[in-house]
Amino acid sequence: MKQSGMLYVVPTPVGNMEDMTFRAIRVLKEVDFILAEDTRTSSVLLHHFDIKNELHSHHKFNEHQTCQKVVERLLAGQTAALISDAGTPGISDPGFMLVRECVKNDIEVQTLPGATAFVPALVSSGLPCDKFVFEGFLPQKKGRQKRLSELKDETRTLVFYESPYRVVKTLEQFAEVMGADRQVSCCREISKIHEESVRGTIADVLQHFKEHEPKGEFVIVLSGREE
Repeated sequence: MKQSGMLYVVPTPVGNMEDMTFRAIRVLKEVDFILAEDTRTSSVLLHHFDIKNELHSHHKFNEHQTCQKVVERLLAGQTAALISDAGTPGISDPGFMLVRECVKNDIEVQTLPGATAFVPALVSSGLPCDKFVFEGFLPQKKGRQKRLSELKDETRTLVFYESPYRVVKTLEQFAEVMGADRQVSCCREISKIHEESVRGTIADVLQHFKEHEPKGEFVIVLSGREE
């Protein structure tokens, strides 16, 4: 009986290309095919590292259709690498569904360590990082207020992803639900030229971004409720 292949989950740089690991480059060159969130974005990365491999689209709009075909190829003994536009697949990016199907089918999954946006933002925030809750993106509309209310009494540090267009609104909601004196760190453009962290109370940081238009992708690190 032929042995099943393997799925590699491969982190890619969130900013600086130098954050790519030697192992990640080797794996992407050696696998039978690569699954990418956006083939146009990933083609730039692959070209930069001279990776010439079979590339297929695998994103949140087609993963229901593509998972079974991928699993069949892996069961036949092929190997695949899953990448997203930036960071680690599965962390606020497509990946969970394919990994789950591989696990169900006894296909080995290896996730390489590497770039992800929230870890450097958390560590450099100056807020406790021994215990934290990663929330990713809050619901945009339905369920948003309910989720914030549920997190109001969380004592661990809270970590969120946010787009520049909703940063001010999100900070206003944090102030309303949790109090404007909570400590927060807003880190943007992680590992890029214009990386910046703005720290202080919610009120202070909110005022900053009302005066300076938010730009770039954000990680918001919020202190938990004092015990």
